[in-house]
Amino acid sequence: MTWGRVVRRLRLPLGFLLGGLYLAFAHPTAGSLLLGAVVALVGVIIRGWASGHIVKNDRLAMTGPYAHTRNPLYLGSFLIAAGFAIAAHWSLLLLVVAFFALVYGPTIQQERDFVRSRFPDDYAVYEQNVPVFFPRSSPWRDGSMESSTPFSYALYLRHSEWQVALVYILALLWLSFRMRPSP
Repeated sequence: MTWGRVVRRLRLPLGFLLGGLYLAFAHPTAGSLLLGAVVALVGVIIRGWASGHIVKNDRLAMTGPYAHTRNPLYLGSFLIAAGFAIAAHWSLLLLVVAFFALVYGPTIQQERDFVRSRFPDDYAVYEQNVPVFFPRSSPWRDGSMESSTPFSYALYLRHSEWQVALVYILALLWLSFRMRPSP
């Protein structure tokens, strides 16, 4: 079994394990919690926006956040993890970066290969114009009707992305409870 397949199978259990340990040991300050909450909220919004534009395995998503980055769901997840790392202590951000590089790097590569095989012509042009992870500032437009596809709240609900927002709120409440008192 390749490293990519191992991490693809373990990424969610590892994420839940690390998240649980984080919640057990984190004691943020008011300032770190506020900054981290803002960064994580941006991630929640990006993930929600992306989930309203993707119809997995049916068509290539190139609208909304997919016009800025080929992996907005992973970008949103990274920002959520980075935000909560900042909330606890900025040094945890290094762990988040390492985790994403080791776990999500191979996953992104495998997904790219899969999507490229499903939509070879469209993906070739898309790949040349939209970056893998760090978003471009202006959205890429491919000139077809596909580039005007609006956000779908039904897709957002079908992908259960509201659960991410709920976990975000619950984690903030928990961290507020665990906050260190000001000196």
